[in-house]
Amino acid sequence: MMSCEGKVIHVDPVFADYAQLPQADLILVTHEHSDHLDLKAIGAIRTAKTEVVVTESIAKQLRGGIVMKNGDAQTVQGFKIEAVPAYNLVHMRSPGMPFHPKGVGNGYIVNIGTTRVYIAGDTENTPEMKKIKGIDIAFLPMNLPYTMTPEMVADAAKAFRPKILYPYHFGNTDTVKLLDLLKGEKDIEVRIRKMM
Repeated sequence: MMSCEGKVIHVDPVFADYAQLPQADLILVTHEHSDHLDLKAIGAIRTAKTEVVVTESIAKQLRGGIVMKNGDAQTVQGFKIEAVPAYNLVHMRSPGMPFHPKGVGNGYIVNIGTTRVYIAGDTENTPEMKKIKGIDIAFLPMNLPYTMTPEMVADAAKAFRPKILYPYHFGNTDTVKLLDLLKGEKDIEVRIRKMM
């Protein structure tokens, strides 16, 4: 959840007691997996004025969403939103079956005034990610075996160079390893937050 310019943005609300959190002006949902799409949680924070940005597959389950495909950009609730492809290159459910297939999930760049915030969704260090420019704050997943290793996160960060990097959705992955991999990158500040 982010609060900015007097508005509340929730990304992939799931599992928590959302009745205790502020209602959303904007909800971004990256893909349809149950640890990212929770219709009950969305219902708890959605009002008649809330706008929800979704993928095509989510639109089949959730009415009234704004569908964005990979590469789309549009302004929602006063924020320019850019949909970045989110998918696996290496980690597979079985041979040829990635955990997150290309063309299905989105990461989102949210432009808040002059600040660009990138929430990557479930993805690996894709070529599209490495071409992103001007990111102030990045949230990159490090949840094995579904997303990135610390080495993949470091590789992506060195390519698109966010000013601040938060690894997130990291489960049991060792975040200290990421700190070690990026310790020489003085212009990338890595922040580790305790996940609940």
